[in-house]
Amino acid sequence: KAAVNILGTMTSLTRRPISNFEKTVEVIAPTEMLQEYAKNKSLFQQTVPLAPGTYRLNVIAKDVIGGNLSAQEFAITVPRLDSDKVTTSSLVLADQIGKVPTRSIGTGQFVIGSSKVRPRIGDVFKRDEKMGIYMKLYNLGADETTHKPDGQVQYILSKNGSNEKLFDFTEDISQLPDASASQVTIEKLLPLNSLAPGQYTIQLKITDKNRNQVLTPSAQFTVI
Repeated sequence: KAAVNILGTMTSLTRRPISNFEKTVEVIAPTEMLQEYAKNKSLFQQTVPLAPGTYRLNVIAKDVIGGNLSAQEFAITVPRLDSDKVTTSSLVLADQIGKVPTRSIGTGQFVIGSSKVRPRIGDVFKRDEKMGIYMKLYNLGADETTHKPDGQVQYILSKNGSNEKLFDFTEDISQLPDASASQVTIEKLLPLNSLAPGQYTIQLKITDKNRNQVLTPSAQFTVI
């Protein structure tokens, strides 16, 4: 059994305390599989509600058994959503995306609403895996008749160092599940078995036809 105590403190830039949390994470492995388990990365998630602004997050992790200690500090910026402009969440590259049972909606590790979205640390994937793409869109313009958002999302995949588009697909935003002007959720799984090892960029071109706005979030990943 491995056990790690995790202590997190959230402060303002002037070190004024905002929030804190403390958890113990355990991983239990059969003796015969200890070496295999040791190769894997264990992920931990903690949800902290924050008002728009910039914060400092300090995390201290202590190995209960070995006594080793690690401390990290991060800057976190929570954007202010403008109701007159299309905005997006971070573009998350995940190794797991799937719906959770009704009783688990909004609760549990890596659960966002009705979906479990586990990010891939380091954005490195194997060819036999599928890469999840997850993002939320906010404050799209609504059609006066249908009250649905009027726009499209274009997905463009290219290999770094090349202008060639390996994948180019466009879909109507209004056809996405539960799409509304206030919020749209993008959830996709991209098979990687046709990609040669190397570094790639996935770009989303989001067009709001009502407000004539275009956003182009992107993320890089590696296939091995």
